[in-house]
Amino acid sequence: MVNEYELGEREFRRISAMAYRIARLNLHEGKRMLVQNRLSKRLRALGLPGFREYLDFLDENPEEVRVMVDCLTTNFTRLFREPEHFDFLRDEVIPWMDELDHERIRLWSAGCSSGEEPYSIAIFLREHMENLDSRDLLILATDISARALAKAKEGVYREEQLRDCPAPWRVKYFTRIRVNGETYYRVSPVIYRMIRFRYLNLADRWPMKGPFHVIFCRNVMIYFDRDTQQELVLRFYDYLVPGGYFLVGHSESLARIRNPFVYCRPSVYRKTSEEGPRKSEASERPSTKHREGKASIAEGAG
Repeated sequence: MVNEYELGEREFRRISAMAYRIARLNLHEGKRMLVQNRLSKRLRALGLPGFREYLDFLDENPEEVRVMVDCLTTNFTRLFREPEHFDFLRDEVIPWMDELDHERIRLWSAGCSSGEEPYSIAIFLREHMENLDSRDLLILATDISARALAKAKEGVYREEQLRDCPAPWRVKYFTRIRVNGETYYRVSPVIYRMIRFRYLNLADRWPMKGPFHVIFCRNVMIYFDRDTQQELVLRFYDYLVPGGYFLVGHSESLARIRNPFVYCRPSVYRKTSEEGPRKSEASERPSTKHREGKASIAEGAG
């Protein structure tokens, strides 16, 4: 099907600059076709004739900027994606958390998309962590996409999204339902209660108190340029407890980014310093956007 909307260079530059300013998305020239295809659906829904008119619409409706960013981010995932990380969670991270003297445990799924990652983490913890019900354990799950978060909170998935979930866990932690003649699976309340889903733009100031024992930021930093990646890595470091773990996607690496983490294995890093948080400029960078989400995040992960 031929796309009836053509994104010109001038309009692309304006949209790219806006996306970078708001969410630090790195929309270089090679992504012009992706931007055109993603936003064409939005233009069609709004009944606009072209991208020039869409930019006028953005000027007159600033709330549309969040919708635009939502359209430009990918939300593809499935439960227990990149299983090597879950093996590491079972073999190294959970035994470390089991030995901690204090009962409070916090994990963060940064860029949780439609919820498959935090639900997978919660299931894995419930299966492998000792005395889980006696611990003050919470998983914070954040994303910039309101659309993805709505699906995450619903917790309903197609059968193919659970193909990597062991059959006994599927029976134990999901309820099989039928919707319009199709089979879906709804996550159980015991897993849902372990997670707090919140909106968060990583480019904004983070309102959570922290700190976290484990931070998952998998396949998220690929959206950002090197400077933004550098800032985010330092901020993530500050939000970890001493000895805490930081996991990125298997296609990602911190090798070309200055960072204080200790390398554990591909895509797994650890904070080993016994010192307090390193107050970097990135950690303190203020923001005036999206204030409405701050209180709920702090309440969920403090």
